[in-house]
Parts: sequence; C-alpha cells; structure tokens
Amino acid sequence: MLYSIGIAKFSVIKTFLYVLVGVILGMLSGLWQYRYFVWSSIRNELISKFARSKFSGIWMIANPLAQVAIYALILSSVLAAKLPGIEHQYAYAIYLMAGLLAWTLFNDIVLRCLNLFVENGNLMKKMSFPRITLPVVAVGTCSVNNFLLLVSMFAVFALLGHQFSLAMLWLFPLTFLLVVFSVGIGLMLGILNVFIRDVGQVVPIVLQMGFWFTPIVYPLDIVPLRFREILDWNPLLPIVEAYQQVLVYGMSPSIEGLAKVSLVALFFMFCSLYLFRRASSEMVDVL
Repeated sequence: MLYSIGIAKFSVIKTFLYVLVGVILGMLSGLWQYRYFVWSSIRNELISKFARSKFSGIWMIANPLAQVAIYALILSSVLAAKLPGIEHQYAYAIYLMAGLLAWTLFNDIVLRCLNLFVENGNLMKKMSFPRITLPVVAVGTCSVNNFLLLVSMFAVFALLGHQFSLAMLWLFPLTFLLVVFSVGIGLMLGILNVFIRDVGQVVPIVLQMGFWFTPIVYPLDIVPLRFREILDWNPLLPIVEAYQQVLVYGMSPSIEGLAKVSLVALFFMFCSLYLFRRASSEMVDVL
C-alpha cells in the first residue's frame, strides 16, 4: 500500500517537472524569436525616459545616493553609528550604499512587475507576442538602472578611499540570484494584481516595511537576539548581507545562506512561471 502511494507521488512530481520544463523551454524559445523586440523595447524605454532630460541617467542614481547622504549624516555624525570590524571614517556610508544597491534592484523589479500587465493591457489585447517578453523588458531596464547605480557607487568608493578587492567579483552571481528572486516574487504579484487590484495597493506598503526589516540602515549586530529570530524569516537578508560582506569588508559571502535563498528563489520562479502559463489567456480577458 505504502509502496503504491510512493509510486503515485513520484509519478505526479515527475509529470509536474516535465510540464514545468516544457513551459520554460517554450518561453525561452519565444524569447529567442523575439530577442530583437526585447532589446529594442529596453532601449526605447531608456531613451524615452530621458529624451527631454539634460542630465539623463543622473536622476536614476540621485535618489539612492541622496538617501545614503541623509542616513550617513544623521546616523554616522549625529548618533555616532559605527560598524564592528572596520575602522573607516566613511564606513557607515559605504555600508549603506552596499545595502541600498541590493534593495534598489529588488524593489524596482518587484514594483515594475507588479503593474506590468495592467499597464500593458491594451498591448496584450491588440498584438500577438510572447507575454514573457514583458517582464524580461522590465528586468532589463531595472538592471541597466542598477548597473549605473553600481558604477556611481564605485566612483564614490574611490573618492572616499575605500579599497577594492577581488571579492567584489561575487557581485555577478549575487546580482543574478537577486534578479531571479525578485522576478519570482514580482511576476507572481503582477499576475495576482490583474485579478485582485488591491494587491497593487498593499505591496508598496509591505515593501516599505520590508526595508526596515532588512539590515540596510542598521547593522544586524545591534539587533537584540530575541528580535533576530524575526529577521531570520526575511529571505532577502542573506543576499543583502552578502552584498555588504563583498563591498564593505571585501570578504566572500556565506555559501550556506546563499544556498537557502537560491532554493527559495527557484521555488518562487517556478511557481510564478507555472502560474503565468496558466493565467496568461485569462489575464487578457480580464484586462
């Protein structure tokens, strides 16, 4: 009896994996066929955003850098905040920039995916194209913005006399992991927002709370032990800590923490792609 139940469960899981792999391969095939559409959409979106701006991409990085300046001034100078294990006059500002670099990419992708299908409802009705290209275009635009922010932060690091290290090469896999994690959550929320518009109102509030439940403005060491158990439930915590380890301390991140986040990211990504496949046609009718 138990053997039969085990065989049945294995068959269900095997069938699900086959369907999921087929869905992913189908989406990748569609993306490859429409690769020029994706590239031109990303380029046109970036050009249109700054077509009438004299300072172009400066405005994309002005807001997070302004936050760094404000937090660093208040917490470093007024409250005399210090980082354990590092003696640098501008260590806290560097710590802030590292955390904001990770959070900005996560926040931008989730918010873009949240209203992606609602904003492109008319396009989805009038044109026949792979719907998966829409989140890819959004991710591409957010990634370019984050890259410009990274370049500006490196320039600030150089001005502040912060040393660069080979550990910063970890930014490539960390960024990829963060993108997968963000798209998995954002795509799922974007689909739900089509059918339940209240989702679009709740998510920005949750993201604001999530910012303060992530050690970006404050070091994790100052949090009392009884509250750290709550922060441990934040799946973004290991990624932000990895950014800080790489950029601030020049050390390799914790592999164990990243492995757990990778499983969570893959779970959200697979679930969102499966949900996207099932709800794609229904979204057009609702929109």
